[in-house]
Amino acid sequence: MTAMEGLPVDLRAFHNEVEGHLLAAAAHEESRTAAARCTAGLDGLPEAQRAEVERRFAAEHLALTRASWQRTARRGEELRGEYERVYRALRARLLAGLLLGVALLVAADLVVLGSV
Repeated sequence: MTAMEGLPVDLRAFHNEVEGHLLAAAAHEESRTAAARCTAGLDGLPEAQRAEVERRFAAEHLALTRASWQRTARRGEELRGEYERVYRALRARLLAGLLLGVALLVAADLVVLGSV
């Protein structure tokens, strides 16, 4: 059981939105940190050029992060669909087996009652 399972839908949506904002802020900070680390060794560049390289690096890093998240989300949706199909098929097979078992029990009862 997750912490969100007991929450009302509105509160769950709010929680998801806040979590999304926090993840985005963390990704922005990670991109800025990576850019600063990359440009730290570029002592020969003037400050304006270093700032431009840092800005471009951070933007590219953030774009790569966004693309990675989108691929992960798409794959998650694909897997969810696959698992739901398998679950439905298993549930149908279980129901069919249960109905067959009940039918066999009823038939056996009728045979026993008919012979008495």
